[in-house]
Amino acid sequence: MAGYGLVLFWQSQNKVPTAFINARSQGAIIAENIVTVSNQSTVTLEQVNQDDINGNYKNALTLVSGMITQSEDLRNQAVQLSNQIQQMTESLSSINSVEEQQAALEAISSHLALINQLINYSGDLGNLLNTLQAHFEGAPPTGQNIPALVNQINTDVAAINNFNNQATQAMQQFDKLTSGA
Repeated sequence: MAGYGLVLFWQSQNKVPTAFINARSQGAIIAENIVTVSNQSTVTLEQVNQDDINGNYKNALTLVSGMITQSEDLRNQAVQLSNQIQQMTESLSSINSVEEQQAALEAISSHLALINQLINYSGDLGNLLNTLQAHFEGAPPTGQNIPALVNQINTDVAAINNFNNQATQAMQQFDKLTSGA
């Protein structure tokens, strides 16, 4: 009977807190959506470039304005993701295994880096919109190089993808550790 009690006690000690599991699930969904939307921007930027070449400035501005709206939505999702990260972080001390805590902490760190990169992406997108508006309205060049801004946005998107992949790998490691595999 005492052995059975010890097994139950040990199993309860190695249980991942429900708050962590829920925050992790919601965070993963939000991060995937951020990645999907930011990846779509590269396709939209190609269309903006084509519209610029064809002189269809009105459509190009409409596309970039839509990207700005999406960027604002992404910022809201970043806030939601940071709330989930906070819950994960608060639950971290309830995880008894140091290895499991380390894997979870790596995922948390990668999600925080994703949020930081999303802020950069949003700023770069704003710079692009301002530069394109001036360009399409025939204003004198502002010194901003449109291809360089587009390349920076593409770099931001690649970094967002990378940080999401790192978080996913860390959580896969966490899963292996918590399942005993």
